[in-house]
Amino acid sequence: MTADPAIDGGPVEDHQARLLNEDDEADRARLARLRSIPGVTVIDRADRMDTELAGMRLAPGEAVPAEPRRWAWYSWRRTLVAVPGPSSFHRLRLDRNRNKITRAEQERYRRLTIGVIGLSVGHSIAHTLALEGLCGRMRLADYDEIELSNLNRIPATLLDVGVNKAVVAARRISELDPYLSIDIFPDGLTDQNIATFFDGLDLVVEECDSLDVKVRVREEAKARGIPVLMETSDRGLLDVERFDREPDRPVLHGLLGDTRSGMLRGLSTHDKAPHVMRILEPAALSARMAASMVEIDRTVSTWPQLAGDVVLGGATVAAAVRRFGRDGRLPSGRIRIDLDRALDQIRDEPPAAGPGGPSAEVDLTRTVPACPREAVVHAIRLAPSGGNSQPWTVRADDDRIDILLARSRTSAMDVRFRGSYVSIGAATFNAEVAAARHGLRARITEFPDGPDADPVASIGLAPGPAESGLADLYPAMIDRVSNRRIGRPGPLPDEVAAALEREALTEGAALHLIGDRQRVSDLGDMLAASDRIRFLTPVLHRQMMDEMRWPDSPSSGTGIDVSTLGLDNSDLAKLAVARRADVMSHLVDWGGGSALGDTTRDRVNLSSAVAVLTVPGDSPGHYLRGGRALER
Repeated sequence: MTADPAIDGGPVEDHQARLLNEDDEADRARLARLRSIPGVTVIDRADRMDTELAGMRLAPGEAVPAEPRRWAWYSWRRTLVAVPGPSSFHRLRLDRNRNKITRAEQERYRRLTIGVIGLSVGHSIAHTLALEGLCGRMRLADYDEIELSNLNRIPATLLDVGVNKAVVAARRISELDPYLSIDIFPDGLTDQNIATFFDGLDLVVEECDSLDVKVRVREEAKARGIPVLMETSDRGLLDVERFDREPDRPVLHGLLGDTRSGMLRGLSTHDKAPHVMRILEPAALSARMAASMVEIDRTVSTWPQLAGDVVLGGATVAAAVRRFGRDGRLPSGRIRIDLDRALDQIRDEPPAAGPGGPSAEVDLTRTVPACPREAVVHAIRLAPSGGNSQPWTVRADDDRIDILLARSRTSAMDVRFRGSYVSIGAATFNAEVAAARHGLRARITEFPDGPDADPVASIGLAPGPAESGLADLYPAMIDRVSNRRIGRPGPLPDEVAAALEREALTEGAALHLIGDRQRVSDLGDMLAASDRIRFLTPVLHRQMMDEMRWPDSPSSGTGIDVSTLGLDNSDLAKLAVARRADVMSHLVDWGGGSALGDTTRDRVNLSSAVAVLTVPGDSPGHYLRGGRALER
């Protein structure tokens, strides 16, 4: 017998049922041939379906038209199935939709052509649209094949491994509704086929992983006035862009600025990260998703997706399509259908108070006071401190200026206030420099009221010559900032190393410069591990985040503005995730978070040397002098 693609299947028809009409002579001949082929299964349950049709409750005057039955040939299953005619089939199959979807609305939906791009998450969406009868034609695009690891969320089977995802979805839908027309694009969406894919579409659902294709889809949809839906599964995010009503609307709500699809092709994962994070909005991710993204390429290969979330996405998109098809309210924008958050409402718990509060306002203007005493106080406030916490208060009168320890501004990292003493030591050096600039000598008394009292240093000002060269340091002291730019490692010039060591010795400290690349790398690993501990220890994490000033933080003169950290967009996106305590909690539970130290490791490895400043003892006075050496 000559092969018949319409019967035996082929590259075009192997994803969709072939419908055969018993009233058609050619089809009757095909049916006879099929029944004669060994191994072909014939399923005829037409009598049962006729009984169901007869039992349907119809509106007064409504009748189901008489139609000859059809046979659906599924070549991939080598199975022939008897089905009612198209009108009877749809009436019966969708009868239980009434009246959440009326018959009139169902007819409107059958006139829609919907495209789905990306058949991992998209499979459940496409199948749900077909289940509810929300379109009459569907286009499916995906170049990828089913893998075993896809079977946690794609409702395929082991028999589908190695089969194109669009083909698998199309077959499943056709086995549900052989009358639904399905076009597949097994090469995915390309420059060559995108026009064909979009021709005649009423709506497109975009669920692909490729960043440039995401943007390209929206560029094409915008040009044609076709709305775009996207569901990202995590926390049930539904994204709606009504280009049919807003032809000038920026793609992806303007989250990527003027970035175009061509600019995103070929980018590395690192370079894509800031664009992806702008789309996903780090602060809105679930804690487990955000924590998992920290572990990508470490302990997991890619971001996780759960079947329940994917199925919920199918339900959410279907609800949106129902509104679209009946011209209901469906504006552009975003909404989250977060089941976990909804389930949390089962218990009546008061909202947890956020950690910390606004920092005290401190005037750190660079305008230098003209009055010598005020200039000295101003210089004290410019001293460096851990996290720019400024763990001091200043008390000035006619006789002296006292620097007092502000215990409320210290942290768990400030063991026995050693970090605070280093900062106050730096402040006393600044005071001496400012005094020298104004022709005064600063007499510094350490712990004037005893070692356990809060006054750490008392500064008396008197006319007289100061240390040679101190006054010349004044401009640099006023303009000193932390330079956090990434550098290029190279040998530290001998004269620079000697000058640094000489200045440390002036204050009774010693400076050790480590330039050996292997030792620098080892120190980078150690400091990176320390950073991981800091991120994953709740009290240290909270205090570290309280030190940072974000765009949404209260205005304050203390803390570190994140824009000054010298981080690129990718690292800033990571920091926005690392800001969240709930994310860190999951990483603790998983024993993860090794990536949290990467920024520190990279910066150490891109430095010419690591400088270690030591003092000969561990008393508070030694740490004061160490702070003076540090600032000098």
